[in-house]
Amino acid sequence: MARYIDVIVNVPINQSFTYREPDNAQILPPEKTFGRRVEVRFGNRKLTGFVCAVYDDFPENCAVPEEKVRAAVRYIDEEQVLTPELYSIAKWMSRYYLSPIGDCVFAMIPSGRRETETPGFSFNEDESSFSKKVLSSEQEDAVNGILDSECNTLFHYLYGTTGSGKTEVFLAAAEKVMAQGKGVIYLVPEISLTPQVTQAVVNRFGNTAAVLHSALTPSQRLTEWKRILHRDARVVVGARSAVFAPVPDLGLIIIDEEHDSSYKSGSSPRYHARQIAMLRSSALKIPLVMGSATPSLEAWHSMECNVIKKHTLTKRLAGGKLPLIKSVNLSLEQNNGSSISKELEREIRRTLENRKQIILFLNRRGFTHFFRCNLCGFELKCRQCSVSLTYHKNENRLRCHYCGYNVQPPQQCPECGSLDVGYSGFGTEYIEAEVKAKFPNARVIRIDTDSLKKKGELQEKIESFKKGEYDILLGTQMVAKGLNFPNLQLVGVVLADTSLHLPDFRAGEKTFSLITQVAGRAGRFFPDGKVLVQSYSPDREPVARAVNNETELFYKNELETRKILNFPPFTRLLRLIFRSQVPGEAEKAAESAALILRENACADTAVLGPAECPLLMIGGNYRYQVLLRGKNAGSLQKTAGALIYGYTSPKNVYIEVDVDPVNLL
Repeated sequence: MARYIDVIVNVPINQSFTYREPDNAQILPPEKTFGRRVEVRFGNRKLTGFVCAVYDDFPENCAVPEEKVRAAVRYIDEEQVLTPELYSIAKWMSRYYLSPIGDCVFAMIPSGRRETETPGFSFNEDESSFSKKVLSSEQEDAVNGILDSECNTLFHYLYGTTGSGKTEVFLAAAEKVMAQGKGVIYLVPEISLTPQVTQAVVNRFGNTAAVLHSALTPSQRLTEWKRILHRDARVVVGARSAVFAPVPDLGLIIIDEEHDSSYKSGSSPRYHARQIAMLRSSALKIPLVMGSATPSLEAWHSMECNVIKKHTLTKRLAGGKLPLIKSVNLSLEQNNGSSISKELEREIRRTLENRKQIILFLNRRGFTHFFRCNLCGFELKCRQCSVSLTYHKNENRLRCHYCGYNVQPPQQCPECGSLDVGYSGFGTEYIEAEVKAKFPNARVIRIDTDSLKKKGELQEKIESFKKGEYDILLGTQMVAKGLNFPNLQLVGVVLADTSLHLPDFRAGEKTFSLITQVAGRAGRFFPDGKVLVQSYSPDREPVARAVNNETELFYKNELETRKILNFPPFTRLLRLIFRSQVPGEAEKAAESAALILRENACADTAVLGPAECPLLMIGGNYRYQVLLRGKNAGSLQKTAGALIYGYTSPKNVYIEVDVDPVNLL
């Protein structure tokens, strides 16, 4: 007698679909059939789905008559891949992020068709360098506090200056949890940008560690997934999606660099790994420990409200101390287009004479920022995105960093025909050329996405700099986190204002965090580290507080500002983006949607907009947004749900739903 199964497929419809079990399939108990991948016919396509329910008899709630129910084609796996715990998380995500259940399940599970050999995550450094396992009293207290079963909260935060030994606390806590036969998930912002943390985990736990990194194919990720399910891997290291790892007997979740925006997904479902980690922690009654030298404002506020318990590390443990940080006012410089101030130039020369190393940081790729006509003020922008094109000297192209559109630089102004044209601003390529001209004997290396051409090149360049093969490292935010260089003495932040003027309420928080993080690379191993922060706005709060190491004062003032302006963490936001390639359609849809939202809004929900997105166009799509704001996330979701599930948007308009957005660009 045939059994029936409900199957979730990756289609934009928020439901499962009923099929008969595949003909001639081996009949397993329902608990072993649940979560298997199965191939089904969906319309005239063959799709892969997941079994989410098993019935001995035809289910009464099926939307089609029994005779029209198709048989599934075949089971792909002989075992469960989707666990009941993960399915319950997927259902929560579907409700919370207003996303189809298929999107949620398929965001979790690797899509590989077969198991393959997984390449190791290779490291060049001697393992013994990560054998400093004697904890300081502060670190010991933190480990014991995190694992204290008597503690009245499951959520913990390890707050401490850069270089204060947070990684060792995480590893020691993980070791104790694993000694109890339990598993650990260790999240990092991006594997490629945090190789030293990943290396420490692999060196400490060996073959019991699974590293989920971007170089893995879907099939290789599936192999790691099954290693985790079979308990062959007990500690899982990975970026955002590793929060879904199916670790049996999970005992601890770690989120390193919790403030990092890469923990928020940019596509449906737009989940935040921190929220999923909190959900798993609460459901399983296990500790979650987050850590950063610059916590997100939400986390800082939660610590103040005792929702999250704070553990503080105050000392740098490798013999260093916090570097001397000083700002340089670029408005007072007569630099004739130079990106390097006189003071920074002097410090670079002094550092080179001392045979020490230098990092110059700028969060902007390319040679110069944008093409500009000096006569009429025309700026050359991307034809598909609302951003200026960036000049790349090496390839002699103007390039868009959002969609990749590129064009050869014009010899005259396309608007007025003037020959008086030039470029404003500067990027890492520009700095590289200037540094090589001013310091011809210095060995210079540049790290940004334009300079990395092959797999493993980032790690190779970082190792080369660490070994002393280069004197000056130029880089974007790739060099701002998770890196320790013993011979580094000077850090120069070439332009601290890059993110300060973005039209986003988090701009100040991001600026403060970036300066603090990149400054933290200096002075880790000896007490004479120095940081120079160049800025046109050195008196602006985020820059001044970061330079003066006034972290607590910055958070206090920023929270007061957010409270006055009614922004998170004192309210919740839900962002609806309407995008279309047809001019006028996105705006029209956003205006209609705003009317519907206001008619259906809960009492405590404000509907803001519609308005152009600050970046009106990306990838040829016009973008308009409507914001919902209120104290309660449930009210926002209910209000937005009335639009998303109750009305059909025009065919040429796509609606993006972003609950708790991390940026409003």
